[in-house]
Amino acid sequence: MHEQFIQFPQISPIIFSLGPISLRWYGVMYLIGFGFAYWLGMRRAKASNGVWSTEQVDHLIYTCFWGVVLGGRIGDVFFYNFPRFLEDPLYLFRIWEGGMSFHGGLIGVILAMIWCSVGQKRSFWQTADFIAPLVPFGLGMGRIGNFINDELWGRVTDVPWAFVSPGGNFQPRHPSQLYEFFLEGVVLFIILNVFIRKPRPMGSVAGLFLIGYGVFRFLVEYVREMDFSVNQVGDLITRGQWLSMPMIFGGILIMLWAYKTKKQ
Repeated sequence: MHEQFIQFPQISPIIFSLGPISLRWYGVMYLIGFGFAYWLGMRRAKASNGVWSTEQVDHLIYTCFWGVVLGGRIGDVFFYNFPRFLEDPLYLFRIWEGGMSFHGGLIGVILAMIWCSVGQKRSFWQTADFIAPLVPFGLGMGRIGNFINDELWGRVTDVPWAFVSPGGNFQPRHPSQLYEFFLEGVVLFIILNVFIRKPRPMGSVAGLFLIGYGVFRFLVEYVREMDFSVNQVGDLITRGQWLSMPMIFGGILIMLWAYKTKKQ
């Protein structure tokens, strides 16, 4: 019945295991994302004419790494899986089972950037504008990790590129992870890194990132499968869309402020 649709390739989420320790694709995707951000950040530090030192960027990206991991995990548990946490509090620490919230990770990164900005005695917006163009690649890698894990599938559909997988209950579904990989990872990366080719007002890059991610996530939520027990707010909007709206409006306000003050 579903032979006309694409069959999920059945990739094992575990690359290899040594005793109780397993190397998982999901974790590797995050490491690739951070490795790329580190490489690109170091390259831009060396080209910044002393505005950024490699030591400062090293400390910044390391701190943001922990902001993403801790914030993303805590956000996923409290935004989407709080009932499970109440039943099993140790679930918070089983990060290898998957479950990372972008919005929680964003809060963690903001706190990390505030910490580093104070320590380096620079404007928060200067730090945010430096970090924002480095982020989309990692977001895209995270979505590839979701795809390999056979999780977060889209809604049932009859489009020719629908996937059939065990995680999607063997029903043809939108590959929403790949939609997000393309929009949040590829398109947003191109938009931001083209935008910074010319000097921009301080804060405008961070504002554009918030708008771009918020809009893309809001749109993909229309084809992403909803978990009605945790993911719906009201009858017409998902929790992901609800959490994305402040990003969009906040990004617009930040860009308006940036272009009004015009601090380079």
